[in-house]
Amino acid sequence: MTTIFHKIIRREIPADIVYEDDDIIAFRDIAPQAPVHVLFVPKTDVATLNDLREDQAAIVGRLAFAAARYAKEQGFSEDGYRIVMNCNDHGGQTVFQIHLHLLAGAQLGRFGTPG
Repeated sequence: MTTIFHKIIRREIPADIVYEDDDIIAFRDIAPQAPVHVLFVPKTDVATLNDLREDQAAIVGRLAFAAARYAKEQGFSEDGYRIVMNCNDHGGQTVFQIHLHLLAGAQLGRFGTPG
């Protein structure tokens, strides 16, 4: 499967890339939901969290670690941030390549009821 994220990884379309290593790429969301909204995407192809195999579990840890490191480097880790992963349609996933959202830069609201 090829998603917009795969095209960004292959540099077929532009993105505001803020972090990259051998396993992960991170770029600013084009429709930010907070002053800081960065997507951390593994370069390993996994469509949803449901598709993640046990031997791939470290991918999620690497995404979280990269997001935390980015928050520290950018100076907002002490104020706080939120990381979110969506799974499938009801979970709000719109691009079917697992990814982690890092949201920060303002006081974020508490989670409420679905809706």
